[in-house]
Amino acid sequence: MPSSRQRPHREVADEALVRSLFQEHGRAMLAYATQLTRDRAAAEDVVQEALVRAWRHPESLNNGKGSVRGWLLTVCRNIVLDQIRARNRRPPEVAESPPDAAVEQDHSDRVVTSMVVVDALSRLSSEHREVLEQVYLKGNTVAEAAEALGIPPGTVKSRSFYALRALREAGTERLAS
Repeated sequence: MPSSRQRPHREVADEALVRSLFQEHGRAMLAYATQLTRDRAAAEDVVQEALVRAWRHPESLNNGKGSVRGWLLTVCRNIVLDQIRARNRRPPEVAESPPDAAVEQDHSDRVVTSMVVVDALSRLSSEHREVLEQVYLKGNTVAEAAEALGIPPGTVKSRSFYALRALREAGTERLAS
């Protein structure tokens, strides 16, 4: 990078102007921009942009229409307002729904399945049906079902095994036809 002696006088003067503006007004600008944005990083960007605008238009600082600090704070406010307007100009972003979102199945499948199960249960013997009611509908253990039905636990196990097998066969038979 060339030394300050080799750079043109205007560029050195502009850099000195920006440095002095920041030293004198930077804290006030940052505090104001932070108050407007409620975000320190965004506020720092606003201050930087305001200083760039002052650097590009140094004649605006000496226009006789108020203080330099007032001009800089107004520029900060305008930058924040421009950002808000730009954000509001765009339609709000909507999160995409996942492409493989579960689709609710038609309840008719459940109705048909329940009809098949009811029909298959009606074909079972009363002993098999009673065991399934105790174990699956009432949620009893094998021992509890045996006590409620007055039969040995081994009989409950074998009846539930054969009852489930009969249900499967009846259901498969019914759905196939």
